[in-house]
Amino acid sequence: MARRFGGRFSPDNARPAPGEGPRAAAHPFAGKRPAAGGARVNLLFLAALPFAITAFFQPPAGLASDLAAFACLSLAAWLTREGLRAEAEFDARATARRPPIPRKIFGSVLTALGLGLGTLSGGPVGALLIGGIGGLLHALAFGPDPLRSKVAEGTDLFQTDRVARAVAEAEAHLAAMRAAIDGTRDRALADRVAGFEATARGLIRRVEDDPRDLTAARRWLGVYLQGAQAAAVKYAGLAPHDRDGAARADFTALIDDLETGFAARSDSLLAGDRSDLTVEIEVLRERLAREGLARHTLGPGNLDDTGAAGAARQPEGRSA
Repeated sequence: MARRFGGRFSPDNARPAPGEGPRAAAHPFAGKRPAAGGARVNLLFLAALPFAITAFFQPPAGLASDLAAFACLSLAAWLTREGLRAEAEFDARATARRPPIPRKIFGSVLTALGLGLGTLSGGPVGALLIGGIGGLLHALAFGPDPLRSKVAEGTDLFQTDRVARAVAEAEAHLAAMRAAIDGTRDRALADRVAGFEATARGLIRRVEDDPRDLTAARRWLGVYLQGAQAAAVKYAGLAPHDRDGAARADFTALIDDLETGFAARSDSLLAGDRSDLTVEIEVLRERLAREGLARHTLGPGNLDDTGAAGAARQPEGRSA
């Protein structure tokens, strides 16, 4: 989508769009990470091209083996790229299930098979060695897929599955909402929606950090985000005919209300965690106080930690 240049000191940056209040625009790269291993994966795609070129200068058997090698290496590169993306999403979340398909491992196997087929004309032994070395190097370069799910302390796999499904549903709603607004080519509104996404993802991270909060946040991550997506799609259809900006103002007001609600819900969950911490601290203090009273009832012959500390604080030259 084409965007006008703008920055911190641009004149238009200080003027909010119609229907918007004074609000700092979210940075377009906020919360995003660079793609892991992107350049290396592109090299894998390039490595498959020579087999597609040399295949047409080979006899029929060589043609078939080189085209099969090209197909295997291309599929291996694609699986590796998808595996890296799945691993990045897995690492970014506190609670997540392992990827259902070990894409990078399959990529290593297909790399070994493709190199073996491409060098089969040199003999089966050489093809086996080159394929094995290529698959091993692929595995060392990209590593294995996550083989275990990340489960938060105090939760089980069932709760992890519930959180994973709720998070995936919420992310799908946010992606559809962003795609609908990007289609309007309204940069100011797209930045406004990006700010709401950042707030919504804050609530998502709260649920990932503590899956017990899912019950309190499920309506926000499901019903409200689904309604926001439907409103974004509806506005995208009305945007070309919105001459007076009334529909845009209504949609922006909705985003403001949703962002305020999501922020309040996230703060309430955090306040609940703080209250739980306060209760734990008070209970521990009461137990320590009881332990201190019990130690005062000990006889002089039973020297505990308190007595040892008192003896250590006596002036030098005096014996206990």
